[in-house]
Amino acid sequence: MKRLPRTSSAPLILPQSVQRRLNMYALAASAAGVSLLASAQPTEAKVVYTKTHQVIGTNGIYALDLNHDGTIDFLIQEWTSVYSELGRNALLVQEALGNAVAGSIVKHSSQSFHFASALKVGAQIGSRERFIHGGYDGEEMVAVFVSDSGGGTFGKWVDRKNRYLGLRFKVDGKTHYGWARMSVKVQGFDITGTLTGYAYETVPNKGILAGQTEKRADGARDRRGPTSYDSHAPSLGRLARGTQGLPPKGQP
Repeated sequence: MKRLPRTSSAPLILPQSVQRRLNMYALAASAAGVSLLASAQPTEAKVVYTKTHQVIGTNGIYALDLNHDGTIDFLIQEWTSVYSELGRNALLVQEALGNAVAGSIVKHSSQSFHFASALKVGAQIGSRERFIHGGYDGEEMVAVFVSDSGGGTFGKWVDRKNRYLGLRFKVDGKTHYGWARMSVKVQGFDITGTLTGYAYETVPNKGILAGQTEKRADGARDRRGPTSYDSHAPSLGRLARGTQGLPPKGQP
């Protein structure tokens, strides 16, 4: 099997026709344990922090390797798609097999909606928190729907600045916890995510605080855990009904 390339210094911009195939290949390879530097795992107990600045715009995708071992742990992607009269644009985080994202699953009728939490600095990320996986195309951070009859925006990351994804991932079969700091801007149908840093705890099964780079998170005050569902999102009934559930233009 070919080795995965190391994470590039800038997000890739890919046609939607090949994006899904890349996702499946990259995450399947990660789950199989493909690693360029598997023997270079840190032995000292500490939090490893990586500062970065990656802008993920239209149809952009970023391969997140939390511990720099050459294995892709998560994909953060902005995905535009069109279904009949309905246009959808979403920012998603997709996990490799065995990994998960702090969030919640809300069920409505026969459908399940997966929402990635937008954690505040200092929030606990560990075994007591709820983690989700397996969402269609990934776990939703924010999504925008538009159609001839109206539109809507939903998700916990609508216009959030310096919030945190809570991440649970495997290293050599052992569970580790980490975070990724992002800001998200929604302008009409366009969504832009900016990744500014990420970190993980080298001790298996040991929790970490959102924003923690050493002993504790700078300015940590809020330790309540995952935030609640975004208050200005459309109802799950609207989402389940698709275009028929969206309000007419000009109405909230």
